[in-house]
Amino acid sequence: MRIYFLLFIILVQPVFSQEKEITLEDIWAKNAFATQSLEAFQSMKNGDFYTILNHNSYGTYMDKYDYKTLEKVETVVLGKDLDGVKFFDAYTFSEDEQKLIIGVNLEPIYRHSKIGKYYVYDLNGKILELIVDKNIQEPTFSPDGSKVAFVHENNLYIKDLKTKEISQITTDGENNKIINGITDWVYEEEFSFVRAFEWNTSSDKIAFIRFDETEVPEFSMDTYGTGLYPADQTFKYPKAGENNSLVSLHIYDLSKKENFKANIKAFEQYYIPRIQWTKESNVLAVTTINRHQNNLNLVSFNADSNEASLLLNETDAAYVDITDDLTFLYDNSFIWSSERDGFNHLYLYDESGKLQNQITNGSWEVTKYYGFDKKTKKIFYQSTEEGSINRSIYSIDISGKKKKKLSKYIGTNSAAFSNSLNYFVNTYSSSTNPTVYTLVDAKTGNELKEIKNNLNLAEKLTAYDLPVKEFSTIKTANGEFNMWMMKPKDFDPNKKYPMLMFQYSGPGSQQVANRWHNAWRHDYWHMMLSQKGYVIVCVDGRGTGYKGRDFKKVTYKELGKYEIEDQIESAKELGKRAYIDENRVGIWGWSYGGFMSSLAITKGADVFKMAIAVAPVTSWRYYDSVYTERYMQTPQENAAGYDDNSPVNFADQLKGDYLLIHGTGDDNVHVQNSMQMINALVGANKQFDYFTYPDRAHGIYKGKNTRLHLFKKMTTFIDRSLGSKQEEEQNIIK
Repeated sequence: MRIYFLLFIILVQPVFSQEKEITLEDIWAKNAFATQSLEAFQSMKNGDFYTILNHNSYGTYMDKYDYKTLEKVETVVLGKDLDGVKFFDAYTFSEDEQKLIIGVNLEPIYRHSKIGKYYVYDLNGKILELIVDKNIQEPTFSPDGSKVAFVHENNLYIKDLKTKEISQITTDGENNKIINGITDWVYEEEFSFVRAFEWNTSSDKIAFIRFDETEVPEFSMDTYGTGLYPADQTFKYPKAGENNSLVSLHIYDLSKKENFKANIKAFEQYYIPRIQWTKESNVLAVTTINRHQNNLNLVSFNADSNEASLLLNETDAAYVDITDDLTFLYDNSFIWSSERDGFNHLYLYDESGKLQNQITNGSWEVTKYYGFDKKTKKIFYQSTEEGSINRSIYSIDISGKKKKKLSKYIGTNSAAFSNSLNYFVNTYSSSTNPTVYTLVDAKTGNELKEIKNNLNLAEKLTAYDLPVKEFSTIKTANGEFNMWMMKPKDFDPNKKYPMLMFQYSGPGSQQVANRWHNAWRHDYWHMMLSQKGYVIVCVDGRGTGYKGRDFKKVTYKELGKYEIEDQIESAKELGKRAYIDENRVGIWGWSYGGFMSSLAITKGADVFKMAIAVAPVTSWRYYDSVYTERYMQTPQENAAGYDDNSPVNFADQLKGDYLLIHGTGDDNVHVQNSMQMINALVGANKQFDYFTYPDRAHGIYKGKNTRLHLFKKMTTFIDRSLGSKQEEEQNIIK
């Protein structure tokens, strides 16, 4: 296999290195280290085929491939042949795959939501039809392909593709008040879905969630733009302890043209984070969870009788995570994932909610459920069985027996299965191997063919003297944690080097992972800093994921307490090593990581000389209700938990160099967090550096050279504060 060749290229490259150094322009302006991917890859439902989008000067085109042979079967769509739609951004097949919904000129609203013009394209008749001449959201085919449901201005509509008639299902939608069929801001951000409506299997009913935002407090941001006066963007944002949307479940019956509220009162709770029709066209599975998010109900709702019954109740002393693993099998038995035995595993329940058996078991985590083959009774999943920093693919009988490993290489493996589950495309990478895509026989695990690799990138990188991530663990008084380290290219264990620590540290997260480099994870920037003479370190302490429930949930009600202890103790332990200069230790992070680095430079001021906080939370009182209360309960219930680890309350302990960066258009972690931190630092008469990016959202990336500018600023700050080896040598010469 060529994978061996990739290993060879990466591992031997220092021998032939031309010692070319990475620049910020390489990373952010030239995008010189981008990996090739399978763009818009989708497995088809009918037969063992998949589709991939491509673009050229003539437009967008979609090709169909055979899983078994990897040969192109046909070009399904040519953008140049579509009247007025040369390029398109997204596509969705109907159930019979005879029609497509094509999205054009889509504009993002928040993290996941988009709005734009959508067309239906009939593949047989080659007919392109605009759904409606308005900007809409989430158009979705009915299972029989005869209709499309969509949302426009917070109301739900259905278009009959045969008669062209458009029916308005709801009429009370209003901005910042009522939303039908689309989630509000906090559901989108924290429950990770936008479309809050679902067709049943017989295409005669739609279930949808209605959000009443009336009592949710509003948040406003100035948008500066280029006009004479700033604009004011106002939206509903429930902060911790404040009112959330009142949610209700509704059913629209197409045959009766009737809309009614679902009676789930007996099992109703604060949130409805998931709805899903079962294999029975009149039975809907509804997930409800309480405000503390530690008591979850899986409810079976009969849309014909308007009656509900409880299928399953899941509780936890801390919180229950919401997943998309719920899968109904042909007989309405279902697969469910749970941490009930201390690790995330798969369970089988019968149609009444009675536990049949635990399918997977062990001191490791199931990280993704792929599917169930009813012919062979096998389940396919991804897990951490080869170590928490790795991901591997397995099959197992639904009885929990005859487990088989299907992926071949240690690192990060993920799978895209064919509809029959006979084949899957394996995406593999590691810290030393760029991403490679191979076709795998799902029965045997045998690799049949390579689809795409990144040999060109691997060969290109031989011109650079790249540091290697060294994976290990670090023992502290608080436990043993996963760690990676990058050392300078001419590392000398007898010399002392400044150390920069990077972390995120949020609940269930992972930064110490055996996967290929990614600019958005800042890997190449860290390599650049290493080439300049810094030791770069990342430690996943308590509260991070994939090492069991107890390791993750120990931070419950005290976000920041254990996480910062682990970063401080890790820095102390590393400072004892002969090659680390304990007087030149810095830390940086983004979002939750910015929260952590702000704590490090205050609570850990005796250890850290420098910290950079990008878009940080500085008090959990300012963050949204769903995320914060999941881990902290409300401020009214747990005031000490909020305040004892909020950087704003420890500003007077700042000693070292602190750079605070925020985008004013951040709808997620509001710039208010940085403003409050600034007030606290000014009140404590502490000097610091602050930079703001006008109108940039949480990712601080829009606009020409934004990322390049940001990382130049951070690099300059690090050099000024910690001083790289090269700079010291230059100063000596001067």
